[in-house]
Amino acid sequence: MPYPHGLRALNHRDFRLFLGGQLVSLVGTWMQSVAQAWFVLELTGSAFKLGVISALQFGPMLFFSIPAGALADRVPKRRMIMATQTALMLQAFALAALCWSGRASYWHVAVLAALYGVANTVDMPVRQAFVVEMAGKEDLPNAIALNSAVFNSARMIGPAAAGLLIARFGVAWAFALNGLSFLAVLLALAAVSAQGLPHPGARGHLAEDVAEGLRYARDTPVVRLVLSVLFFISLLVINNNVMVPLLARQVLHEGAQGLGLLMSALGTGAVLGALAMAWGGRPRLRVLLGAGVAASALTLALAEAGRFWPAMAGLALLGASQIVFMASCNTTVQAEVPDRLRGRVMSLYALVFVGVAPLGSLLMGALAQAFGAPAAYAVGGAGGLLAVLTLAWAWAPSRGPLTSPT
Repeated sequence: MPYPHGLRALNHRDFRLFLGGQLVSLVGTWMQSVAQAWFVLELTGSAFKLGVISALQFGPMLFFSIPAGALADRVPKRRMIMATQTALMLQAFALAALCWSGRASYWHVAVLAALYGVANTVDMPVRQAFVVEMAGKEDLPNAIALNSAVFNSARMIGPAAAGLLIARFGVAWAFALNGLSFLAVLLALAAVSAQGLPHPGARGHLAEDVAEGLRYARDTPVVRLVLSVLFFISLLVINNNVMVPLLARQVLHEGAQGLGLLMSALGTGAVLGALAMAWGGRPRLRVLLGAGVAASALTLALAEAGRFWPAMAGLALLGASQIVFMASCNTTVQAEVPDRLRGRVMSLYALVFVGVAPLGSLLMGALAQAFGAPAAYAVGGAGGLLAVLTLAWAWAPSRGPLTSPT
C-alpha cells in the first residue's frame, strides 16, 4: 500500500531504510551535542571557549567543503558516506573513553571537535547529493522535508535524553551511546541498493570542477539569492548550540535537565515545521524569506526571555521558523541544480549553512562573554532582520514578485 501524499518519499525503499538509520544515529548526535556543550562549560565556565569548540567543529567546512563537493561528484556516494560515518563513530567513542579515564581536558575536546569537523565536511555534501538518488527528483521536496522532520525529531528526543543521562550518570554515557547509534545508519547504508555512482560526463582537473560549480552558483540568480540569505541567517541566527546553553545557564539558571528541555522545545517546533513542509507543495521564495524574517524576529524576542516556560515557547516557535527556512533553501537549490553539478553546488550550500557557523559561534560567544546572552540574542536577531529585508528589497525590482514558485 502506497504512503499518503505527505509521506510519499517513503515509497522508495532505499530512502525509507536510510531515513530509519538516520533517526537512530541523529538521536545520538544530538545527545553528544548537548553533552559536549555541557562538558565544556563544566571544564571552563567560559562562553567564549564554548564558542571556540563550535568554531573548531564547523571550521573545516570553511576550508574543505568546496573541494569535498567536487569529490562528491567523482566518487560512489554510498561508499563515501559509510567511510565518514565510521570516522564520526570513532570520534564519539574516543570522547567517551577520555571521560571514563578521568583525564579529559579542554584541549582533548578541542582536537576531537576539529576531527569531527573534517569528517562532517566530507560527509555533508555527499549525503545531501545522495538523497535525490534514493528518492528521485519528483519526490525530492518531500524527501528533504521528511529528512528535516527526522533530524528535528532527534533534536526533540536526544537533548532531553542527554539531560537525564548527564544528570544521573555523567557525560561519558552520552558520548558512548552516540558512538553505538552510528551502527544503525551503517547497517541501513549496507542494505541500500543505490550506489550514487559519479555522473558519466567528462572530468577535468579537480580545480576545474570547483571553478565550474562556483560559476554556476554566481550566474544563477535564484541560487545566488538563497545562498546570500542563508549566509546571514547562519551567521547571526542559527547559533543554537552556543546560545541555548548560555540562555539556560546564565539567564534561566537551569541545570543539564533544563537545558535538555529547552533543546527539546526547539526540536519540537522544528518537527512541526518540517511536517508542514512535507504536506505542502514546493516552497516559494516568499515562504523562504518570510521564515527568515520570523526566525530573526524570534531570536530578537529571546533577548527579553527571563522565565523558563516563555523561553521554551519562544524556542519552539524559533525551531519551526528555522526549519521552514532551511528546508526551503535546500529544496530551492536542489530543484535548480543539474545532476552533474549537484555535489559541488551542495558543497557551497554546506559552506554557507555550516561553514559560517564558526564565525557566528565566535561572534555570539564573544558578545555573550562581554555583554551577556541577552545582548548576543539582540544583535543576532536585529542583524538577521536587516539582512533578509535588504536582500528581499534588492531582489524584487529586478527579478519579479516573491510569490512566484522557486
